[in-house]
Amino acid sequence: MAWGQMAAKRQRGAPAGGKAKRARSAPSAGEAAPGGGPGERSAPPQEYRIPPQENRIPPQEYRIPPPVSQGKWKNKERVLIFSSRGINFRTRHLMQDLRTLMPHSKADTKMDRKDQLFVINEVCEMKNCNKCIFFEAKKKQDLYMWLSNTPQGPSAKFLVQNVHTLAELKMTGNCLRGSRPLLSFDPLFDREPHYALLKELFIQIFGTPQYHPKSQPFVDHVFTFTVTDERIWFRNYQIIEEDASLVEIGPRFVLNLIKIFQGSFGGPTLYENPHYQSPNMHRRLVRLSVAAKFREKQQVKEVQMIKKKGTKVLVEEDPTEVVFETPAEEKPVEIQLVKPESKPIVKDKKKLRKIQRKKQKKLFRTEGSA
Repeated sequence: MAWGQMAAKRQRGAPAGGKAKRARSAPSAGEAAPGGGPGERSAPPQEYRIPPQENRIPPQEYRIPPPVSQGKWKNKERVLIFSSRGINFRTRHLMQDLRTLMPHSKADTKMDRKDQLFVINEVCEMKNCNKCIFFEAKKKQDLYMWLSNTPQGPSAKFLVQNVHTLAELKMTGNCLRGSRPLLSFDPLFDREPHYALLKELFIQIFGTPQYHPKSQPFVDHVFTFTVTDERIWFRNYQIIEEDASLVEIGPRFVLNLIKIFQGSFGGPTLYENPHYQSPNMHRRLVRLSVAAKFREKQQVKEVQMIKKKGTKVLVEEDPTEVVFETPAEEKPVEIQLVKPESKPIVKDKKKLRKIQRKKQKKLFRTEGSA
């Protein structure tokens, strides 16, 4: 009896540490109560049934939304952007801006000047890249850009001029990092064959592949390639959603085409720009123009001196001019045999005068006292 009372107390309170017992369902009407007669059997215990899913309260869960674009990345374009040694700070910032604008780009260390350009094909193969933008610096003042389709080709060499980076411009435009750009080309790119080849090269290099892992599925800026003055002008603009107007973001630079090669970083020349002028020739012409200006000034001075000498008219001598001249009397030459007397050297005349005044004053005093 005492043990039964203790068990009842444990059941009423919290379980001491053992396993909780399963709840039993209430007996049905046809079944006898567990405290019936000896002939009646008690109903077997039934397990607790889980209510159906419709009646359950849904728990609060945080689900990650699926990606906006669930397409497959098919265009595996990868661009290697790096440079040679000897570039300045402006080129380094331009290179970093291009890497920021192109999520499908890769970086590499600077290449030594002594290495041949064909080594870049092997570097691209090691980096698993099929396109390359290589900045080559010469004389620490000239910058060249190579655009190449490695390893088969073609490739193009440009002279980069008027470089302005993102940090330098401080434009008001802005775009999402990693967003895909629109590419806008001048109508001249469809008329000339060499420009058509460059257009295809620009599309494959600057165009971000669709569904790229590092890209964003938005189009909020545009790259423009304009042909003016036999040069290609690169600009980057933001597309404003309200009225589709354009605001420049940067960077900006000008590409002066030199040659187009059949291979990657070399090979037969497909096109050579007849309007191209090397920086060395340009600097030489500038020096010659400055020297020509200086030479012209010297010639003008010489002409003026000749004119001044030519304006003087030589008048013939007048024979009657000497008539009214009276000759001066000739004085005999006197030779002094005796040395002239030397004059007394007076150091300070003022002191002598003061001394004389003091003497006169003393004389007046002595006469007055007498």
